[in-house]
Amino acid sequence: MDSVKRRIAGLARSTYSPQVLSEIGLFGSLFRVPRMRDPVLVGSCDGVGTKLLIARAVGRYNTVGTDIVNHSINDILTLGARPLFFLDYIAHSDLGPGALLDIVRGLARACKAAGCSLVGGETAMMPDIYKPGDFDLAGFIVGAVERRNIVDPKRLAPGDVAIGIPSSGLHTNGYSLARKVLFDVAGFKPASCIKGLNGTLGDALLRPHRSYLAAVYPLLAGLHAVAHITGGGFEGNIGRLLPPETSCVIHRSTWRPQPIFRLIRDAGSVPDSEMYRTFNMGVGMVLFAPPARQARILKAVPGARVIGRIVRGTFGVAVV
Repeated sequence: MDSVKRRIAGLARSTYSPQVLSEIGLFGSLFRVPRMRDPVLVGSCDGVGTKLLIARAVGRYNTVGTDIVNHSINDILTLGARPLFFLDYIAHSDLGPGALLDIVRGLARACKAAGCSLVGGETAMMPDIYKPGDFDLAGFIVGAVERRNIVDPKRLAPGDVAIGIPSSGLHTNGYSLARKVLFDVAGFKPASCIKGLNGTLGDALLRPHRSYLAAVYPLLAGLHAVAHITGGGFEGNIGRLLPPETSCVIHRSTWRPQPIFRLIRDAGSVPDSEMYRTFNMGVGMVLFAPPARQARILKAVPGARVIGRIVRGTFGVAVV
């Protein structure tokens, strides 16, 4: 196990920026905030959820670390923050060294891609709590934004356009429903090859959560709000941003969900209303901007398209 710890420490060290002032192994991590005029720290904590059960069933652990890092990056990006550092928590009963290393490799890979330092974490072996094969993965991220650059949804106004950016698949939400429909109801297996999917069903379900940092960060100055479409779908994630007396209309006809979503809907006869409440349906992030910014955003982000608009009203979010 000592050799595994050394290799994990090496993976973490490979993500370090000059702001990291400590080594793995201390009781805490030291990080120097980059020079900013009026910095505001932004934190977020989340987990991967039952997507971990797919990883266990397939025996592939090298993507779930990427999932939690990218999910966390997207969450703080909605406020205008660039990630600074990340910490992970892995709890398990009997994961082997190979699985643990694969998880951390995914964490490190995503952190390096985002210029984010993996400064520490905790691996807890708890056989009295977790059954054999069970494990959980959570992460905590800290980023920073200049106070004057915070993306404040109070600026949302009727007439603002909603621009959707494609997801890579389910990301990290809706897996309890997906597993029930695809495995229990339809009888598919992770190794099933289904027409329309690129690879096996397991491949489609394990496709990593997309990071929107590179695409969206350069555009933040012209945005009024950003919604990360996770659990709760469009209604839950856009609804929390709306100022009083404003609502949002999302038009489903403006994009076509990937085959995995249609497979879940058809295999389980899942109503569209539930699909759009549970999944991102192929749109992982929504940018809200005045119409004058629309052309620049669409040109800068491949696959982006106008999917709706902010309107006057008190009905919240309507997906029509």
